[in-house]
Amino acid sequence: MVQYKWIALSNTSLGVFMGFMNANIVLISLPAIFRGINVNPFSSFQYLLWILFGYSIVSAILVINIGRISDIFGRVRMYNLGFAIFTIGSILLYITPGTGNIAALQLIIYRIIQGIGGSFLMANSAAVLSEAFPPNQRGFALGLNGVIGIFGGVAGIILGGILASIYWRDVFLVSVPIGIIGTIWSYKSLKQLTPPNKNQRVDILGNILYAVALVLVLVGITYGILPYGSSVTGWTNPYVIASISTGVALFILFLYIETKVKDPMFRIELFKVRAFTMASLSILFAQIAFGGLQLMLVLLLQAIWLPLHGIPYSQAPFWAGIDLLPLLAGFGIMGSIAGRLSDKYGARELATIGLVILGSGLISLTFLPYDFNYLIFAIIIFIMGIGNGLFVSPNMAALINAAPPQHRGSASGIRAMLTNTGSTLSIGIFFTIVIDVLYLKLPGALTSALTTAGAPQLAPIMSKIPPTAALFAAFLGYDPIKTILAQLPSSLVNSISPSALATITGKYWFPTVIAPAFMDSLKIAFYFSAALVFIAAIISALRGKTVIYERDMANLQNADPKPVKKES
Repeated sequence: MVQYKWIALSNTSLGVFMGFMNANIVLISLPAIFRGINVNPFSSFQYLLWILFGYSIVSAILVINIGRISDIFGRVRMYNLGFAIFTIGSILLYITPGTGNIAALQLIIYRIIQGIGGSFLMANSAAVLSEAFPPNQRGFALGLNGVIGIFGGVAGIILGGILASIYWRDVFLVSVPIGIIGTIWSYKSLKQLTPPNKNQRVDILGNILYAVALVLVLVGITYGILPYGSSVTGWTNPYVIASISTGVALFILFLYIETKVKDPMFRIELFKVRAFTMASLSILFAQIAFGGLQLMLVLLLQAIWLPLHGIPYSQAPFWAGIDLLPLLAGFGIMGSIAGRLSDKYGARELATIGLVILGSGLISLTFLPYDFNYLIFAIIIFIMGIGNGLFVSPNMAALINAAPPQHRGSASGIRAMLTNTGSTLSIGIFFTIVIDVLYLKLPGALTSALTTAGAPQLAPIMSKIPPTAALFAAFLGYDPIKTILAQLPSSLVNSISPSALATITGKYWFPTVIAPAFMDSLKIAFYFSAALVFIAAIISALRGKTVIYERDMANLQNADPKPVKKES
């Protein structure tokens, strides 16, 4: 007879495998998807942002609500529902009926539905595992769960490259059989080991305030990185300012109200436990620092390095995913090892060392030239993956262990919310830094390069192209220069000499021109991220001793926790 804990681990691992696979399939297949629905990247890159961000924004908004509701109505029931909703979203994505901007909107809506299902899974998977495994094995279980997620990410890169070349809709269909199997299996095999507390009430006011506040903040951040009027970014947009300001004000009001409600959705008392607070803050700072890194490295590879090495823009998304596999491999190798070590030695030293390694890797990236040696790049990101693996599994286990069993749905939801919110903030910060630096440096570089190439008449036009559009075009597998020329009057294009046209449409001209400015912007972003990671490391080091609620706080329920401390 198979022990229940292995059934719980295998089922939740299937869920995380599906989630990681889906994320990378969409990322790798975006060029095929946008071509399939016939969307122009230069005029519609806001749709790209929402296809990328919609899932994480919805997840960030819902996970705490769902975690809290799961504590009341049952985590297993909510987890099962998540599998079903995610599968329905995948089917809808496959049958997307429209074309052009209508289809882009449909994809965003269906991705949001997937995000709702993903929220149910994310909010409950760690809680389901923590119920099934004893405290001294939770780090191992959570670490192995993360490693299987990494395998899903690798599968997503490979399947995305294969399926996108066959038919763009197939990239969504591949999640359907996994979702159906997971739904049936979880319904039949998972058990509710901790009885739900049905005497608690749903915090309706808290749910509404929290959802509105986070929607306003995250939507404001999303539109903050889009052009506004004559500005290259939208941070001066009154609607963006109002959205973020109102969201922050509502969130402060939400926290105040949560201290007055009998059964709050946001369990502020969890933060009375030092180990929980420091683990949570470490997640937030590390995710802001690291959440947007993979996207920036993808842009570096697709817009510059791969074209310089002869890879056509149309094939660059797939090869960018392949070239980033060392990052995933480092995390995968260390994730389960670190989880097992944390069960024995505690999280403080492991998580802190992992963050120091991660920050050192970010500093190392600043020394690379744009035409770097791939082996050196691969070693750096592999070591960064190891650092991230050292941090994530022990820190997650520490956070879950410090929470009371009856509130682990809420704790898991808080963890997922911090992860998704930090990731969205990170992408917004990275893009803002990169776009602002490119806006200052790229027009001059383009004007000089076009004049030297013998096409000075293009300088007034190309110097006004938003850096966002050029980057997203490369990100979607379009040759930026050829795409721009295709939209210009034929009389203007015909006025350019054939030799000049051959120069500026060649494989190496655009990446060589954009590279210096892009690398300068990335260096600033990497330094900023490294600073945040080192702050997270300091927070992690100050977390104190290991806390396991069942061991240290069994006699202190509903009191201000002062846990019995044990050396890490």
